[in-house]
Amino acid sequence: MSQVKAIPEGLHTITPQFSVDGCAKAMEWYKKALGAEEVSRAPDPSGQKIWHASMRIGDSTFFLNDTFPEMGATPQTASLWVYTDNVDQLFKRATDAGAKTVMPMMDQFWGDRTGTLLDPFGNRWTLGQHMKNLTDAEIKSAADAFIASMKK
Repeated sequence: MSQVKAIPEGLHTITPQFSVDGCAKAMEWYKKALGAEEVSRAPDPSGQKIWHASMRIGDSTFFLNDTFPEMGATPQTASLWVYTDNVDQLFKRATDAGAKTVMPMMDQFWGDRTGTLLDPFGNRWTLGQHMKNLTDAEIKSAADAFIASMKK
């Protein structure tokens, strides 16, 4: 008899989950805009809503489901970071699919290039690509310079 792992294969210790009105529509949007892959989908008995679904972007899985107010499942949004290669292309892909820009793509003082989007379902996605490795001292110096520039 094999031993059951506490964390299912393919998942991490923390797995984001959110509830949206129109889960199936959201899943199609995540495929189109972010290149997400559908892993599983469990419809409710009516076949009109989704009780539970899982999707994967890169090596990370997230869960989502339709809202079921009668069972206390109201909309729950999330704020997620996605690290990827070609971050500018993914940002454009998502905005072309209808995401709203919260913060445009820009180089950050800690060595990442990031931008933040709001999807049509109320979730925030910060897309990032690590561009350079910095020491703690270099990050502190860059942060101090950034803060000083904000005071001007």
